[in-house]
Amino acid sequence: MKQGSFRTNTCGELTDKDLKKEVKLCGWVSSRRDHGGIIFIDLRDRYGFTQIVLDPKEIPEANNLRREWCIKIEGKIRARPKGMENLKLKTGKIEVEVSLLEILNESETPPFEIDDRIETNEELRLKYRYLDLRKPIMQERLLIRHKVAQAAREYLSSQNFLEIETPMLVKPTPEGARDYLVPSRVNIGKFYALPQSPQLYKQLLMVAGCDRYFQLARCLRDEDLRADRQPEHTQIDIEMSFVEEEDVFTAVEGLMESIFKVQDIKIKKPFPRIPYKEAMEKYGSDKPDLRFDLEFLDVTEIVKNSEFEVFKSVINKKGVVKCLNAVGCSNFSRNDIDLLIELAKVHHAKGMAWAKVEKGKLESSITKYLKEDIQKKLIKETKAKDGDLLLFVADEFKIACTSLGQVRLAIAEKLNIIPKDEYKFCWIVDFPLFAWNEEEQKWEPEHHPFCMPKKEHIVLLDKDPGKVNATLYDLVLNGVELCSGSLRINKPEIQRKIFSIIGMDEKEAEKKFGFLLEAYKYGGPPHGGVGIGVDRLVTILVGLKDIREVIAFPKNKEAQCPMDGSPGDIDEKQLKELHIKLDVIKKK
Repeated sequence: MKQGSFRTNTCGELTDKDLKKEVKLCGWVSSRRDHGGIIFIDLRDRYGFTQIVLDPKEIPEANNLRREWCIKIEGKIRARPKGMENLKLKTGKIEVEVSLLEILNESETPPFEIDDRIETNEELRLKYRYLDLRKPIMQERLLIRHKVAQAAREYLSSQNFLEIETPMLVKPTPEGARDYLVPSRVNIGKFYALPQSPQLYKQLLMVAGCDRYFQLARCLRDEDLRADRQPEHTQIDIEMSFVEEEDVFTAVEGLMESIFKVQDIKIKKPFPRIPYKEAMEKYGSDKPDLRFDLEFLDVTEIVKNSEFEVFKSVINKKGVVKCLNAVGCSNFSRNDIDLLIELAKVHHAKGMAWAKVEKGKLESSITKYLKEDIQKKLIKETKAKDGDLLLFVADEFKIACTSLGQVRLAIAEKLNIIPKDEYKFCWIVDFPLFAWNEEEQKWEPEHHPFCMPKKEHIVLLDKDPGKVNATLYDLVLNGVELCSGSLRINKPEIQRKIFSIIGMDEKEAEKKFGFLLEAYKYGGPPHGGVGIGVDRLVTILVGLKDIREVIAFPKNKEAQCPMDGSPGDIDEKQLKELHIKLDVIKKK
């Protein structure tokens, strides 16, 4: 790294090849040790640590140094005494004998230790995020995030993609979550929205002939938060013209290969393609973790003639019975099983039946309702052996699959059978275009209303919307949805038809999306793309689950920033300029 006159080197680069060299270093006092009148300090910057040695007789100010003081030193590199080397550090064989010390800035005692080894309360970390980010582990995460962004830009640019920015102040349109709204001072009573994604604008760029677009886009959504969700996130947004699904898959798989090289990880291509229905039937999730087996089966046909009333009543209502063979889990205690049953109930199942396999037979309170031939068929179909535990959920298809899918994940965690250093990608394809909203008795888009129906399913739009699949796909990694995308509708008549099915009349469609429908009149090409979550991707790369750990300044669970106090109050003058009056009930 080329340096100026302020410093000649960083704190992470000097080695025993630099002995006797005169250097200038800058950084923060990470630790201070007084050994018989000689002061040893670990000087830290974003590049690493260098041990410096000060003699207070020569440099009296050294007695005043405290942790996190910002200093500059000049001195000569010398070898550490034998037996005193720290081979864990690149700089561990040398130290700098200081001849000149300049205190750039003093520091109060920090509210927590700037040390990777010491855990700190999360709210405190967020309040003093600028101190938290000084930790080497946080610096490393920011560096990895930077490398991911660079790798994405280099790869996509090499594939003829253009990086194009889209607006941050856009027209409010329904995209699944609530919009963050921005009042216009100039246009009284009008509002912009902050973009939930650049979806419509990247489609318009395809109409504009840009052919291949990408952007590291900021996306903002007013929705409930969780470990993998923030009010604002970044996605690698991609759109391509004149493509089929496989063209998009090829581009994204190449991108993933380039990004994972950042961490020297080789990934296998092509990624498996799993239809949505198959993913639900086998894993109970449209984002399955493929690092372990534990697939489940539909045993509806096997148990339909049983005497077990729970099974019979569900089957009579066109429901299904799903069975998971928890291999080797017959040693689970009753308390263990009860916890799994409660988990299934949390995910809307009415309950979960179970049976242990002992001496080639099923043992459980439900076996008296299952004839011997049914038990034999269950053991054969599930490939169960002595020591296994069979778990059953009977319900409508989605609830049975989803609840048993959560039980599958819980068992894998309990058995510790999920490899930490494996990366299993898959594409989930053939999603339904619509989902039925039971409460409102209407069809809704499964993802968003701009996904092109499968060609062979277009005829079903009028007859049976529930059977229409879309050219819609998700990229999943280790049970995490990394991106979602589709081939887009590019013909106004099909787009209007989709709007009408979800209950949007022509007047409303024109008001909300008239500019898109108008653009399609002028030769909009077939196109498709994806939006890849950068925060989730980097989180997986560093082996974590909470995306806040890889975001410089995230919000807490209440969508607040303890550091700057946002969201904050607006004064009366600003409100008046915006012609807004507040009617707020303030909490005590």
